[in-house]
Amino acid sequence: MGNLRDFWNNYKGIIIGVIIAILILVTRLYNLIVAVILIFLGAFVGNYVQQNKEEVKEKIKRFIDRI
Repeated sequence: MGNLRDFWNNYKGIIIGVIIAILILVTRLYNLIVAVILIFLGAFVGNYVQQNKEEVKEKIKRFIDRI
């Protein structure tokens, strides 16, 4: 019984992580997670562009000139 307890104490984080990953895959929750990440990324980029309009315009101009 000590062996099982030592195993659990050493690897419980991995075991719980694997169980959560399996649940996410089985319930197709990863689609929701990806959507939420994309929403936050879009909000971050939009806020950055709004706060730094002139700098972003210059970067876009330089990028287009290179092409």
